[in-house]
Amino acid sequence: MDEQRLKKVSKYLSKHLRHQPERIGLTLDRNGWVDVDDLLRAVAAHGFPVSAAELAEVVANNDKQRYSVVDGRIRANQGHSVPVDLDLPPLEPPAHLYHGTVASALPSIRDEGLRPMNRHNVHLSPDRETATRVGARRGRPVVLTVDSGSMRAAGHVFYRSDNGVWLVEHVPPSFIRLPG
Repeated sequence: MDEQRLKKVSKYLSKHLRHQPERIGLTLDRNGWVDVDDLLRAVAAHGFPVSAAELAEVVANNDKQRYSVVDGRIRANQGHSVPVDLDLPPLEPPAHLYHGTVASALPSIRDEGLRPMNRHNVHLSPDRETATRVGARRGRPVVLTVDSGSMRAAGHVFYRSDNGVWLVEHVPPSFIRLPG
């Protein structure tokens, strides 16, 4: 599959596995899973046919590893705006995690910290390089350092999704180091 088709299929899946499953007649279970066969039937019925081979390629080769397939079921690894319980165990995070953003977001981050916005959790990266790529999606990236070790010690609970993204409910401003 060419790169353009890979990206198009991934974005379509993201929209429907994270945000609007009902738009194509899907019902996610409480943990965000849906049968692969049901997904393939639904996307075809709504004018966007995807073959099983294309789906397998998107799952295997998506640069963000957004999807997991287990026992004939698929789900997005994180980033849902619909209610799901990813059923991830709490984990002790590394001492520091990173968040990629853009300069225009800094005033609200200084005031409120990092909030999940329309998602369930704040997404944090394990390294500066990943956070830089995340921030670059919206413009010139700014990478924030999160004192996740101190947050954990203060009682904040962290999770790690199947693709290595760290999740936390909120990052208060006092735990964020801004660049410069």
